[in-house]
Amino acid sequence: MPFTDQEILETVRMVALETLDIRTTTLGISLLDCADADLETTCEKVYTKIVHHARHLVETADGIANDFGVPIINKRIAVTPLAWIAGPSGADNLVPLALALDAAAKEVGVDFIGGFSAYVHKGFTSADRALFDSIPGALASTEHVCASVSLGSTRAGLNMDAIGRFAELVLETAELTRSEGGLGCAKLVSFCNVVEDNPFVAGAHMGIGEGETVLNVGVSGPGVVRSALERLGPDLDLSEVASEIKRTAFKITRMGELVGREAARRLGTSFGIVDISLAPTPAVGDSVSDILELMGVDRTGAPGTTALLALLTDAVKKGGLMASSAVGGLSGAFIPISEDEGMIAAVRDGALSLAKLEAMTCVCSVGLDMIAVPGDTTVDVITGIVADELAIGMVNNKTTAVRIIPVPGKGIGETVEWGGLLGTAIVQDPGRFGCRVMYARGGRIPAPVQSFRN
Repeated sequence: MPFTDQEILETVRMVALETLDIRTTTLGISLLDCADADLETTCEKVYTKIVHHARHLVETADGIANDFGVPIINKRIAVTPLAWIAGPSGADNLVPLALALDAAAKEVGVDFIGGFSAYVHKGFTSADRALFDSIPGALASTEHVCASVSLGSTRAGLNMDAIGRFAELVLETAELTRSEGGLGCAKLVSFCNVVEDNPFVAGAHMGIGEGETVLNVGVSGPGVVRSALERLGPDLDLSEVASEIKRTAFKITRMGELVGREAARRLGTSFGIVDISLAPTPAVGDSVSDILELMGVDRTGAPGTTALLALLTDAVKKGGLMASSAVGGLSGAFIPISEDEGMIAAVRDGALSLAKLEAMTCVCSVGLDMIAVPGDTTVDVITGIVADELAIGMVNNKTTAVRIIPVPGKGIGETVEWGGLLGTAIVQDPGRFGCRVMYARGGRIPAPVQSFRN
């Protein structure tokens, strides 16, 4: 994959002036061979295998960052969903497995480890129920562990019993992490049409079709796209805007694949995918909101926002696919509200509401991400918010997700500071009405007619 002198100079500019970075190198590790009838033995196997395969991940990423001059911000691990590993033990409490993950993450020095996960979009096994019941305690007692659950798919429909239970877990987790502003919920996400090679937390985990280990990379460049559009100016039409975004995404993806393949080579594993996602940070200039406003809306959330976000997401995907045959994960544009300085401002100004965010998720990469709501939000309202978002994914055959955080003691319009990458959230208004009867009904929302494609 040769690079021209011009490409190298452009990449140097992107890194030095436009906040381009490798957001994460995520090592996937299969734990399928760690299952044991004794939970303590399972925990020992899990810890040992993770440390064995990931012991050089951080130093390898740091070495590549120094050699190539490209920042690698996070080093993460994704493992096989723990519900698949816990079954033979018959254990009801899987917090010890979360503690084993956390201990391994600390030992190898990674930022996060994803995979305290279960797939329940069609039903629960006893191990799935044990994992669900263990999520609040696991997230309250660990620092690095992230949890995710698959609650629906286009082929299966939505498991409303599981969605209602997930809403209960969200409230339990928020209460257990009350002193941290409900921070445990920032490490918990639900999915429709879950992606099995996603390198980004909280949803990162190791899909069943993967090998023993795999190295996936997530690249982020909102600042690069913003700078490209600033140079383009306001006079060109939207077709030319889309072309410029595609060209920029092409360059970013090339750099990401180069780093990913080199990291895999040094670690002695296989290279999986590069996820080219415009994932913002709270830093000024690293905002998806800024891009949308440069494209043509007065404020993110104004009329036209959803259309421009559709253009942005599509152009990023097209540019990435032109650059690499290994594009995967979620790839597109993320809108985690607390992590985007421009979107935080748009919420503060009253331009961006929860209803508008839901509309925007129809065309972006994931869904309702890092949404703060009042701590006294009822379980039926959270159930309805999750079900609405996952229904968008089910009907449109796309991945959607919900990461919602009831902030104990906070009301609408108040602010919570989580710091670092998680940023600042303004508590949003979920509305005055709920869906108590729907929550009580449970059952299933059947798969849509477009699921029958055989």
